[in-house]
Amino acid sequence: RYNLKEETPLGLQAKAFISKGLLVPDELTNSIIEDRLSKDDAKDGWILDGYPRNESQVEALDVILEKLGTPLDHAIALQADRSVLMDRMKKRAEIEGRADDTPEIIAKRLDVYAHETKPLIDVYRNRGLLVEIDSTGSIDSISKDIIAALQ
Repeated sequence: RYNLKEETPLGLQAKAFISKGLLVPDELTNSIIEDRLSKDDAKDGWILDGYPRNESQVEALDVILEKLGTPLDHAIALQADRSVLMDRMKKRAEIEGRADDTPEIIAKRLDVYAHETKPLIDVYRNRGLLVEIDSTGSIDSISKDIIAALQ
């Protein structure tokens, strides 16, 4: 989000894909992640939201973390039914006026998630890093559940 807001070269490249409802290509996403995690303010910890989203990105993240000497402590999977997710993203579109949150694009994004990202749950479960959270409650209750699970 920083790169998008500040319209950095990486952000402008990403914006061209996002504005069309497309996922940012792995190579660009990996560059953004590596750039962000190498910043001084990430040295004491960080949270990645929506990354990695496929097996190729898991491999890239492993390389990035090895290079930076930063271990991955946990991977959090927020669980909710597709209908809940559709409703939430439609509401977000209304509140934020996002062009990339039409019902068709939301459905496409959820299909991609089911096919490419959901299998990563097993990757991180097998590594002993997975924390699964029921995300059908309020933001406050979900936040409390995440914090409790990480302590």
